[in-house]
Amino acid sequence: MSSAPIKLSAPATKEFWEIPVLFEDEHLLALDKPAGLLTSPDAENPQLPSLIALLHAGIAEAKAWTRERNLAYLMNAHRLDSDTSGVILLAKNKPALLALADQFGTNLPLRKYLALIRGEPLADQFEVDAKIGPHQVLPGAMRIDPENGKKSKTKFTVLEKFSRSGTVLLKCEPLTDRTHQIRIHLRHAGFNVVGDQLYGGKPIWLSRLKPDYRLKPGKEERPLLARAALHAESLELTHPVTKEALTITAELPKDLKVALKYLRQFAA
Repeated sequence: MSSAPIKLSAPATKEFWEIPVLFEDEHLLALDKPAGLLTSPDAENPQLPSLIALLHAGIAEAKAWTRERNLAYLMNAHRLDSDTSGVILLAKNKPALLALADQFGTNLPLRKYLALIRGEPLADQFEVDAKIGPHQVLPGAMRIDPENGKKSKTKFTVLEKFSRSGTVLLKCEPLTDRTHQIRIHLRHAGFNVVGDQLYGGKPIWLSRLKPDYRLKPGKEERPLLARAALHAESLELTHPVTKEALTITAELPKDLKVALKYLRQFAA
């Protein structure tokens, strides 16, 4: 199987992506989804590019990466939020997809995320067990809904503290699969994900970290991290066909690496 990145383009928005392949065999394809790309088409904004729509267009147009693999089918087994980067798993055939659906629906595969948050938890390990449902006012948003929401649970572990900036790096392990689950559970616990504009998370600015920061004349400062600081670091599951234990990992994207570099340098 080819390990070369899959090249996708959206002419309507003049965007281009080279998406790394994290794992591949005759049944599965795992990709490192970039931040800012939807997983599936948005019903309210169908003009926005999405990973699945672009992959399906590539198959229909018989792009080189589809011919190399003799691909006729691809479907995602789970979703990542648009802002979230990292591991996303796709099935190359319907039997594999159905088997994955059984795993994600019952014995949920172990997923580990990294998140940068504002605020410092009182304990290094904590859990949030709170039902989640659609927000009644904000379209596309979710909220804690004790009466009508779906059961949701997430485990959190503090990895690093950057006390001078009021930010913390967390490991997040969702034990259920709900829309915006990590973001909503953190907000319920009193924290916001850095850069999460939908739920009030503020970006990180180098000027507020570096004591001698100077901006060049005529230049406008851009945030180190403007999107929601969430990364799907790893996925552990049973292979739906071979039944072998499978762990797929994705490296930190450049924006998170840079943000952590400066936080460790100036705010630890």
